[in-house]
Amino acid sequence: MRRPFALLAAALLVGAFAVPASAADGDGKGDQGFTIKDSRITESSGLAASRLHPGIYWTHNDSDDGPYLYAVDSSTGKTVARITLSGIGSPRDVEAISIGPDNQIYVGDIGDNLGGKWPYVWIYQLPEPKKLTDQTIRATQYVVKYSDGARNAESLVVDPKTGRTYIIDKDEDGGHLYEGPAKLSASGTNIFKPVAVVDLWATDAAISPDDQQLAVRGYFGGISYDWNGGKIKRDGRLNVPLQGQGESVSYSVDGSKLMYGSEGADSPVQAQDAPGGSGGSNSPSASGSSDASGTSDTGAKGNLKFGALAVAVAAVALFGLRRLLRRN
Repeated sequence: MRRPFALLAAALLVGAFAVPASAADGDGKGDQGFTIKDSRITESSGLAASRLHPGIYWTHNDSDDGPYLYAVDSSTGKTVARITLSGIGSPRDVEAISIGPDNQIYVGDIGDNLGGKWPYVWIYQLPEPKKLTDQTIRATQYVVKYSDGARNAESLVVDPKTGRTYIIDKDEDGGHLYEGPAKLSASGTNIFKPVAVVDLWATDAAISPDDQQLAVRGYFGGISYDWNGGKIKRDGRLNVPLQGQGESVSYSVDGSKLMYGSEGADSPVQAQDAPGGSGGSNSPSASGSSDASGTSDTGAKGNLKFGALAVAVAAVALFGLRRLLRRN
C-alpha cells in the first residue's frame, strides 16, 4: 500500500476540513503563488526556483513518469519546457530537485517507500538549459549509499556556495541531515554520513539563496534552521500552509518567499514569507507563537480558521491507524 498514512492525512485535510485559499495562493501571481496546470504533472514532488530563468520553477513527478523535468512559468502555471534526461537508467522514485552553483540541476532519485529496500539510490546532475524548449539533456548519474544503512528520503539540498549535496531522511520520529562528499564521484559510490538531527518527518527542504537558512517541511508543519555549511541550529517554526499532501518547498529566487507545493492534478504552489525575507512576517520574532502544525497565530487567520483543528484530527487519525496496524 503506497504511502497509506500520507493519503489518509490528505483525505482528512482536503475532504473533511477544506480550507479556502488566500489571495496569495491564486493563479498567475508568480512568487505570490500559482497552480500547476500541466495535466502530465499529477505528483509534483520537488520544486526549485530557476536563477537562470527568473519566474520559472522546475518540478517533476514522483514515480511512474519517466526521466522528465518540467519548467513551469509561475505567472501562468503552464509548462514551457519538458526536459528528458539521458545517460541514466530508469528512475525509481524521484523525490527532490535542487539547483547548485553554476546553474547545475540536481535530481534526487532517493525515495524508498519500504524504508530500506534499496541498497543504494541515485542523484542525477545536469546543466540547466539556456533555452526553455523541449529537449534531451545528458545527465551524470551518481550512486549514493548511507553510512548507517538504507533508508527512505525525500529531501535533497545543494549548498549554493560550495556545491556540496545533503539529504534528509524521512522518518516519522524525526530524521537526520546526511552530508555527501565534497565532490560527487561518477565512478564510485558516494557515502553520505549523518551530521545533525532534524526534528521533523521531512518531505522536502531548501537552502536560502544567501546560504544562511535551511527550510525543512513536512506534512503538518516545518522548521527553519540557521545554516552554516552543513552545521544547523534550530531557528523557529515555518508557516506551512495546509495542503492535501505537502511534498515540496523552494525559496523564491530572491529568497523573500518560501514556495510550498503539493501533489495532485492542478496542484497549488502556495507562498509564505521566508524567515528574514523582505516580508519578514514569518521570522520567529515577527510571526508570533506557532502551534504544532507550524501555523502562526498572526496573519491569514480567517483563511486558516479551522487549520489547527484539521491538523490535530488528521494527526490523531494518522498515528492511531499506525499503532493499530502495528498491533496487527
